[in-house]
Amino acid sequence: MGLPDHHLTSGERVVHAFRPHWKRLVVPFLALLLVIAASSAALYLIPVDYEYAGVAWIAVAVVSVVALALWSFIPYLRWKTTWYTLSTHRFNISSGILSKSEDDIPLTKVNSVSSDQRFVERLLGCGTLVVESASDRGEIALKDIPKIQTVRSDLFRLVEDVSDGVVDGR
Repeated sequence: MGLPDHHLTSGERVVHAFRPHWKRLVVPFLALLLVIAASSAALYLIPVDYEYAGVAWIAVAVVSVVALALWSFIPYLRWKTTWYTLSTHRFNISSGILSKSEDDIPLTKVNSVSSDQRFVERLLGCGTLVVESASDRGEIALKDIPKIQTVRSDLFRLVEDVSDGVVDGR
């Protein structure tokens, strides 16, 4: 999704729009499997003839739903509602489930662009993008950026184009 067309300025176009890398979903998926396995085992081990079996089943269900919400559903929603958009004029970071937060970094304010990749991230093609800007926030580290080298080189190229007075690669 990224930035809708009606949020773009005159002559601005989207170069990349992407979510954080899918590796952010590995732990929530494992938590989903663990909660399902644990709750299934708990329900199976509660004896049917136990006096409070109904209460115990309801307790297991409530704990399971809360655990799934906290460890799987909310992290999935955070991933799903986070967008990074690189346009010819700015780098936009949008996130939020119930309330929305957006940060725009004008390319004219970007001082440097660097990336960091651990071994596993190199295998997965993702990493941390560090953007240093001449703003109050200073250095911004964006974790789990997919296709990190492509995004980094495009961002660097666009920053160079803007500093040279070239807009939209022309």
